[in-house]
Amino acid sequence: MSVAAAASTTNATTTTTTATTPGGINNLPTNPKVSPMTQEQTKNSFWSSNPISSFVIDTYSQLHNHRNSLDLANPGTVENLNKEVSRDVFLQPYFFTGLRADLNKAFSLNPAFQTSHTFSIGSQSLPNYAFSALFADDNLFAQGNIDNDYSLSGRLNYGWDKTNISKVNLQIANGQPSMCQLEQDYQGSDYSLNFKSLNPAFNINNKTGSLEFSGVAVGSLLQSVSRNLSVGLEVLYSKTQASAPPDTGISYLTRYVSSKQDWIFSGQLQANGSLITSFWKKVSPNVEAAIETTLQASMLPINDPMTGTPIGIQPTVEGSTTLGAKYEYRQSIYRGTIDSKGKVACFLERKVLPTLSILFSGEIDHLKNENKLGCGLQFETAGNQELLMMQQGLDAEGNPLQAPVQ
Repeated sequence: MSVAAAASTTNATTTTTTATTPGGINNLPTNPKVSPMTQEQTKNSFWSSNPISSFVIDTYSQLHNHRNSLDLANPGTVENLNKEVSRDVFLQPYFFTGLRADLNKAFSLNPAFQTSHTFSIGSQSLPNYAFSALFADDNLFAQGNIDNDYSLSGRLNYGWDKTNISKVNLQIANGQPSMCQLEQDYQGSDYSLNFKSLNPAFNINNKTGSLEFSGVAVGSLLQSVSRNLSVGLEVLYSKTQASAPPDTGISYLTRYVSSKQDWIFSGQLQANGSLITSFWKKVSPNVEAAIETTLQASMLPINDPMTGTPIGIQPTVEGSTTLGAKYEYRQSIYRGTIDSKGKVACFLERKVLPTLSILFSGEIDHLKNENKLGCGLQFETAGNQELLMMQQGLDAEGNPLQAPVQ
């Protein structure tokens, strides 16, 4: 119960007001003529007089002030730790085989709404036909895909504000188990938090009556420790069967960006014993180069040559290195890679018209004596007259658009 008492004197030069908190304990009187700092110190006299709490408060204050003085920036997400190498330079996200034709149609730009039809023949990874639709605005991103085998996949991202983003990925494939992934991103001023769960489920244990979690849960933290260096870790918890014990692991991450942002180094020490390091370099305004090295430590059983029974284990380390380059020009983009296992691959995207692009991908594996080849066409069409004029380099009145200054 709150009780408030006020005492005032007409001829007095000061006025003192006393109030109680909901807990019923009176706070010390506050004087409006006293500085706010003095009032705050008076109110927190208990915490400041306590040696343990005083030490904790002073330590936190010093760390907070030192952290603000460093002027740190957000390091980005763990998902994009080495995106300059894996997504920009290397061609794994773009490589395909067989014949392919894409028909993309944009209906609006803000908000963005686009549909796509993909046809392929002789591809090892692409379906014969796939339809996808995309919608995006300032807060929402939604994309759905369905193919000729009735395999359905979708992705939904929603930004609650500039720091919080919720993500949902769904996949229902014909003849394969379904997949559902829930994810939450938080972008702090100098750190990033990410929590995701794959096929989460909560079951009640019949023996103990307790609530148990099954699925895969991953939590990661990436923290900037200087203007160029950031470190982090990722914790994995996996329990696919209720009767089986869970699997856990911790991965360590680091990322270093040069002051001029013309080269980036990233490293990952994963829980399974593999070490992945990558280096990206901006050679020129149109050329980028990257190298990635992977080392995998494992244990191989040693069998008796006579009986074939295992008699021990032998530690082994396997590794591979991939070197890649990207050449980006006005009408074309070329990507090429070569690795230590004798595999050479390239991907070329050439825009011959504002609405037509030619795609070419090839790979030669010298050790396995295998090769792969892919050719494709990509059409860009407009769903309204305004977008059609923009694709042709004209404004709404048919006048040429002004080219941006290089």
